[in-house]
Amino acid sequence: MTDDRVIVKCLVWDLDNTLWRGTLAEGDDVVVPDEIRRVITELDARGVLQSVASKNDHDVAWARLEQVGLAEYFVLPHVGWGPKSASVRAIAEKLNFAESTIAFVDDQPTERAEVAYHLPEVRCYPAEQAAELAGLAEFSPPVITEDSARRRKMYQAGFRRDAEREGFTGPDEDFLRTLDLRMTVVRATERELARAAELTLRTSQMNATGVPYDDAALRSLMTDPEHEVLVVGMSDRFGPHGAVGIVLLHRTPEVWHLKLLATSCRVVAFGAGSTLLNWIVDRAARAGVHLAADFRPTDRNRMMDIAYRFAGFDDEACACLLPLGSTAAEGVLRLHLLPEPRQASPVVTLDAVDLEVAHG
Repeated sequence: MTDDRVIVKCLVWDLDNTLWRGTLAEGDDVVVPDEIRRVITELDARGVLQSVASKNDHDVAWARLEQVGLAEYFVLPHVGWGPKSASVRAIAEKLNFAESTIAFVDDQPTERAEVAYHLPEVRCYPAEQAAELAGLAEFSPPVITEDSARRRKMYQAGFRRDAEREGFTGPDEDFLRTLDLRMTVVRATERELARAAELTLRTSQMNATGVPYDDAALRSLMTDPEHEVLVVGMSDRFGPHGAVGIVLLHRTPEVWHLKLLATSCRVVAFGAGSTLLNWIVDRAARAGVHLAADFRPTDRNRMMDIAYRFAGFDDEACACLLPLGSTAAEGVLRLHLLPEPRQASPVVTLDAVDLEVAHG
C-alpha cells in the first residue's frame, strides 16, 4: 500500500510503447512523443531522478536513447531480460531510496503486476498516464531549489566517484584525502531557505527527529536571536554535492539544544555527520555550555542514533535539561553531552560560521 503523501524521488521508465512509440526489437523506428519529453525534462528540473527498466538489448536501446537526446537524463539504467521487479529493486537499493519513493511506468499490465507483487510499496502507472505524471501531486515536491535542477548531475558525479573508489587500493581515509573534501556551514538566508525546508522533508536515514519544517517555521527561527538555522554544504574535486545538511540549534547561556540535525545519506560515507557533530561539540565546549539533542526513533534513522551515541551523547538526566521542557508526548528522546574540545577532521576542510558571534 502506497502513501499518497510521499513524494516520488525516482521514476523508472519502460521503453517500448511507454517512453517511445514502437518496439525496438521488432525493427520499429521508435519515436519519443513531445509530451513525454516535456515530462522527462520537467521532472528533471524538479529534482526527481529518472531511470530505465526495459527488456531490450542494452547496447541497441542505449544507442537509441542517445540518438533521441535523452540518455543523459537517466541514472542507473537496467536494460536486459531479467524481471523488472529485480531491476527496480536494484535501482532503489543503489540510490538508497525507500521503495515507497519509487515509481514505475509500463505499458504492459503483466509487468506492472509483477513489480507490484514483489515491491508493493512502489507506485505503478500505465503508459497511458505517462504524459500526465508531472501534474500529479506525488511528482510535485513542495519546494524546488537550486539543488533540485542539478540533483541528477550530482548523483551522476557520485557514481563516477564511487567507481574511482572501487579502483582505489588502500585505506578509505587515504582515498578520502584524494577527494579534497570541503564542508561549509552557513547561517540560512532567504536564498537557502527553500533548500533548508527541503532537507527536513527529504532526509530520512540521517534525520534526528523526522519532523519537517516549512519556510514559515524556519523563517521564524531565523529571526530569533536565540536560534541558529544552519545550512551545510559539501564539495570535492568531482564537483559540488550541494546543500547536504541542516542544523536547528537553540542557544541558551547554560545549554545548546540541538532541535534537529539532518544530513543527506549521499555524504555519510565522507564523514559528513561526524565532522558536523564534532564541530558542534567543539564549539559548545569552547562556549562552556552543555549540549542537548532531540532524537525521535523512526523506521529509517537508526544511523542517526548511532552517530549521536558515537559522538558521546547519552540518556543522562542532567539538570540543564529541565528548562527545555518535557518531550514525552512527542515521542522524543532528549540526549545529553558534557562537551570537550574535539580535533578537526583529517580529511574534510571545514569553513564554518562563528557560533560565538550572535546573529541578527
